[in-house]
Amino acid sequence: MGQLSHRSRPEARAALLFAFPALFTLAVFFFLPVLAAFVMSLSDFDVYSLADFRRARFVLFGNYARLFHDPLFWKATLNTLYFVAVAGPVTILLALACSLLLNSERLRGAQFFRLAVFLPVVTNMVAVAIVWRYLYHPHFGLINYGLRILGLQPVDWLGDPRLAMPAIIVLAVWKNFGYHTLIFLAGLQTIPEDLYHAARIDGASWLQQQIHVTLPQLSRTVGFVALLTAIGYLQLFAEPYVMTQGGPLNATLSLVLYLYQQGFRWWRMGYSASIAFVLFALMLVAGSAQFLLRRAERL
Repeated sequence: MGQLSHRSRPEARAALLFAFPALFTLAVFFFLPVLAAFVMSLSDFDVYSLADFRRARFVLFGNYARLFHDPLFWKATLNTLYFVAVAGPVTILLALACSLLLNSERLRGAQFFRLAVFLPVVTNMVAVAIVWRYLYHPHFGLINYGLRILGLQPVDWLGDPRLAMPAIIVLAVWKNFGYHTLIFLAGLQTIPEDLYHAARIDGASWLQQQIHVTLPQLSRTVGFVALLTAIGYLQLFAEPYVMTQGGPLNATLSLVLYLYQQGFRWWRMGYSASIAFVLFALMLVAGSAQFLLRRAERL
């Protein structure tokens, strides 16, 4: 035992030596900035403090208390949660349906369709948002042009507070479902074909096979995709920033966009940092919920 411990010491030192560059980089570029941001969230750090740090005063949790009395913060929070609650399930269901279709042996040109589905994912978000903003244009947009052909009145998609967020949700689903489709497709290809063969022998229909074979086998994949989707959609920013600037009437104002406005438009750095940590708490809740659900399934 002593000889094994004596041998393991050089190996431990070598492992630490090889891991040190990664640990150092992680500490300098992640942990220290996060710690600095948390300290900033406890102060009234603003544009005047950039010139003289002595102007910054510690208000402890005053910024967080102020958040709970800020109607715009609550508006942004509700908008973000609404976006996640609607866009998330739609993205997952569409990706699952598309993966089932692409996994079919009868589908010709499956490689082409996989590429076509994944292309929006690798397209720049800002460029896509600009294109969709013109598609939604009330007078010259392609969507309203199609409505006119059908004899319907054009719709101000991004100018109506009731339609602006659903319009952004459609864009987000189209942009992101291809990535989740490939994840589901990878999960489908790990399911043994014998399970489907046995189900068909027992007289199970295609729908029954998906309910009793596919979904149970994909439960972990679905959980992973759901967590990935929730965390990604909580960070909604580029779409409303490019397309609506949070309007109309703050109908598309998200938490990250509100954080950006407070920090880089009004230079309230301390206040914006507190919003960032509230957003981090929401992501932590999403991750913890996923962990508890997986733990409950194991029990």
